[in-house]
Amino acid sequence: MAKQRRATQARATRRKSSHRKPARRAAPERSPRSLHAVRVSTPEPPRPKEPPPPPPKKPAYYEAIALYERGVQALQRHNYPAAAEHFRTVLERYPDERELVERARLYLRVCERETSRQPATPTTPEERVYAATVSLNSGDHEAALDHLSRALRDDPESDHAHYIMAVALSMRGRADAALDHLRQAIALNPDNRSLAKQDPDLDGLRGHANFRAILDTPFENGRRRSRTRR
Repeated sequence: MAKQRRATQARATRRKSSHRKPARRAAPERSPRSLHAVRVSTPEPPRPKEPPPPPPKKPAYYEAIALYERGVQALQRHNYPAAAEHFRTVLERYPDERELVERARLYLRVCERETSRQPATPTTPEERVYAATVSLNSGDHEAALDHLSRALRDDPESDHAHYIMAVALSMRGRADAALDHLRQAIALNPDNRSLAKQDPDLDGLRGHANFRAILDTPFENGRRRSRTRR
């Protein structure tokens, strides 16, 4: 009986063990996430766009500037016909340069007004100087020298007459006499110094040894004269 009871308990124990649920497997350990993986990046604010650079100037612009400056130089010498010609060229060839065209048109009116006031026969030194510039533009150097000689005879201290005389003599190839008149023109009016530095009508004198010396010499004893403007 004891053996049967032990056998019965053994079978009951085996039966219970056969119905026992299998043990769960431990889940594999996960590696912690990197901080960089969970960090949220803040987008940078957009940078303001820089304005585009201005377009480069066309070669025509510099040509128009050169003509305009030559017109202004002629106007400063009271050479109204030559100045008017330069300003008209700016208006005809470069109509797109609006700012330059407006200034050229203004100066052209000044030239036309002054030209209409000039008498047919010059009598004053200022009128003779103007007649001389007209003669130079037409290629009549002899008539120009005659007008200038008369102007200087009436007013030996006319810086304008001396300056135009320097131009006329330079065109005739008489460099020494031209430099002498240029020296007197600067001594009477120092403004002629800066004008002579860039005046193309004096290009024939720039290679002369005394040209630079005249421009660099301070004429302390000279007196400044204002040019007569009508």
